[in-house]
Amino acid sequence: MAAAHALMINETVRQIEEMETQSSSIAAVKAAKALRELTDRECHTVEDFLRVVERNSSALQRANRSHAPLYTTQQRIVTDLKDADLDSVSAAKERLLDTIDEVVTEIETSKDRAAERATTLIDDGDVLVTHENSSTVMATLMRALDDGKEFHLYARESRPHFLGRRTARQLADRDGADVTLIVDGAAGHYLSEADRVFVGMNCLIDDVVYNRIGTLPLAATANEMDVPVTVVGTSSKFIGSGFTFRNTFRQGADVMLEPPEGFDIGNPGYDATPTRLLDTVVTEDGILQF
Repeated sequence: MAAAHALMINETVRQIEEMETQSSSIAAVKAAKALRELTDRECHTVEDFLRVVERNSSALQRANRSHAPLYTTQQRIVTDLKDADLDSVSAAKERLLDTIDEVVTEIETSKDRAAERATTLIDDGDVLVTHENSSTVMATLMRALDDGKEFHLYARESRPHFLGRRTARQLADRDGADVTLIVDGAAGHYLSEADRVFVGMNCLIDDVVYNRIGTLPLAATANEMDVPVTVVGTSSKFIGSGFTFRNTFRQGADVMLEPPEGFDIGNPGYDATPTRLLDTVVTEDGILQF
């Protein structure tokens, strides 16, 4: 049984490593839920159980050192468990499940509240530009449609994983959304029509937003063309001490299938956008203006 549960956690680690969970918030939720499997593990003492939780949480965190919400939520789960005065393994397991549920609920409700605030920045008939497939940005756009607003959206393909295609597909059958999928290099052309750019974020450290590769040139171009850029995320992505952002560099096969001969392939997962290029950052706690 323990081996089977280890495989379940290992599968979650693999999914995060391979970036199959495109949103850092979704990755954090998956990782938190994966720890539930440990409650079926046989441990003789509370200390043994804590060691099992710490070891598996560390493996999940190492799966992607660039995912700040993954770090913050896993740290919270382990710290809460270690700080609790638990007198039995069963009590420790119950506490773990309760903390996981709290973390998952907070992520989801924070995302919804952030989307509610960000929707106020969309006027009926706006022309918008998006990058990749942020779950919080998608919640913002869906809420705007639910509120009866209409908009035209230019969704960048967001190579090399083409995450923008998911955005286009998710909005394709929604009344009020007129969606055009555009190649990344065409953003400068279509920004001349745009009222606002919406992007998500992996994390915000000091005065830098780290997000999927391609965010920086989009924000820089939009800033040059006086198009406001709004970052939407949850407050869990505001990082203080203890976390060091480490970029993820993907395999060259994401870019071209044939082996490169005589040259290298650069395929970083994220870039760094200074907040001076932004108009606003929206979280569940409010709208920050820059």
